[in-house]
Amino acid sequence: MLGDAFGEVTERLRRITVQVLAGGGSRGSGVVWSEDGQVVTNAHVVQESRVQVELWNGRRLAARVRKTDRRRDLASLQVDADGLASAIPGDSDALRPGELVIAVGSPYGFIGAVSTGVIHSVGALAGIAARLWVVSDVRLAPGNSGGPLANAQGQIVGLNTMIAGGLALAIPSGSVAHFFARTAGSQAYLGVTARPVQLAWGARRVGFLVLEIAPQSPAERASLLPGDLLVGAAGRPFRSAEDLEGALHSNHGGQLEIEFRRGSSQQIRKVVAQVAVEAVRAA
Repeated sequence: MLGDAFGEVTERLRRITVQVLAGGGSRGSGVVWSEDGQVVTNAHVVQESRVQVELWNGRRLAARVRKTDRRRDLASLQVDADGLASAIPGDSDALRPGELVIAVGSPYGFIGAVSTGVIHSVGALAGIAARLWVVSDVRLAPGNSGGPLANAQGQIVGLNTMIAGGLALAIPSGSVAHFFARTAGSQAYLGVTARPVQLAWGARRVGFLVLEIAPQSPAERASLLPGDLLVGAAGRPFRSAEDLEGALHSNHGGQLEIEFRRGSSQQIRKVVAQVAVEAVRAA
């Protein structure tokens, strides 16, 4: 029974995983994120505009690059297809060391190859881009980049991206959700210049030290001050350097509740900011 259930999960994952074929013979993987043909992959997989995706059944489709975020190493593709099997996003914040995970991709062009392993950690890594990574011991190889990392229920908790020190690094599904939530022309604006700081050594918590407040900005109207330490938003603590931006672009009705500390006090204060449509700057 357990083997049958695992087989069903892996088969479903194989059906939402595509091979991404870019110019110059570049190959990678991707995940069908919505049934109307939206695919997510790594930005480094699609360095050129001419891209094709190959579905699990061998069908090849032309794809256009909708948007990229080089800092997050994410790209969104669109293919002309409907009714595709699509991903079920999971909660990357809920992952725990030792949890079983499954990777699917196209290593060396072998479409739908499956690898299993366990979570080692979720957090920032010294010497690598200052953001959260889902770290596991699944086996990755060239061609796996952009493919799904899933939990035992088949929910996507990360996007496999690179290998470091023999371990597999994946972009958390929460970061992928932030990427899709941010749409051109609707960038929420708080009006702060802030620097990410680690709140405690080894902890999966970061804060944003406010360096400047723009005049007449939502931050000024919410009575935030330079020197304030932003520690969370919308009821969730910040865990990576991109969480403030993600919270801004996931706001509800233009309002965002922000948690912060002021001065030497450890007391958490809360304010509601009426965010505007502009850009956020981070130092």
